[in-house]
Amino acid sequence: MDDMLRRARLEDQRRSQRPALPACVPGLYVQHRDRGFVAHITASEAAFSTVRALTASVPTAYGASQATADTAEWLVSELLGNAMRACGDHVPLVVEVYVTGRSVQVNVHDPAADVLPRRSAVAMDSANAESGRGLGLLDMLAPGWDVVSSPVGKQIRCRINAR
Repeated sequence: MDDMLRRARLEDQRRSQRPALPACVPGLYVQHRDRGFVAHITASEAAFSTVRALTASVPTAYGASQATADTAEWLVSELLGNAMRACGDHVPLVVEVYVTGRSVQVNVHDPAADVLPRRSAVAMDSANAESGRGLGLLDMLAPGWDVVSSPVGKQIRCRINAR
């Protein structure tokens, strides 16, 4: 019984130390998750801006360095942009960002299961490349990222090692 009481007190203390999240509004529903947040959004500039800001701040509240949070913010921005290009404006997306031990996990869900990320044939450092650098940067910043099927389509999962 004492162990259960101790765990309940620790859980209460942990919840009281969580960072504040924005109020839910149409197109933006954000909830706490263990050591991070999950955002259900409709693709829009306002929702993207809010999710990027949360990604830059929430991981640091759970012990990640600012450099790691900044990298996570860049990844979220890239993945959200890719999802909107693949699916169109106002598409429903789910973004998860959370700290796991010595890393930060970034997951972006979109409904286009059949539209997979494609690498450009143009070299990243080519002056002729108008786009296509994002996946190469993703490879450098989150090696081992992957794409899996999810209940809403597909999920792109990235893990950033903490610095």
